[in-house]
Amino acid sequence: MSDSVNIVCPHCDGVNRVPANKLRDQPACGKCKKALFDAHPVELGSNNFSLHISRNDIPVLVDFWAPWCGPCRMMAPAFVQAAKQLEPEMRLVKLNTEEAQELGARYNIRSIPTLALFVGGRELARQAGAMDTSGIVRWAQGNVTLN
Repeated sequence: MSDSVNIVCPHCDGVNRVPANKLRDQPACGKCKKALFDAHPVELGSNNFSLHISRNDIPVLVDFWAPWCGPCRMMAPAFVQAAKQLEPEMRLVKLNTEEAQELGARYNIRSIPTLALFVGGRELARQAGAMDTSGIVRWAQGNVTLN
């Protein structure tokens, strides 16, 4: 990582410049003053998805899901646990494909849950199907170090 990184606030969508060596020091948003990391996935929608994917300088792991999907609901607690393990080196976000159907179509999501890993606005890897916490963490970390 460079000396500082851009981190998009999960609360107000403000873009913050944070010294890379201070990511683990509970940095707060300069705009809304709330924590930039709270060890919980960020719920995104059509209005802020692109901002978070393109402006975060850390990898962004997206869970494409829908509320009617049983495997999605089963994987949700594992995704929360993965956020606790992967933050602040990675941002975990959830996108409800039922509410943001245009994004599901744009990213060619054919089955859910689907995990997609983005770095610098570019998709690096994708995995369909529910996983447990260790599987999510292992898959995410393995794809960041491989690329």
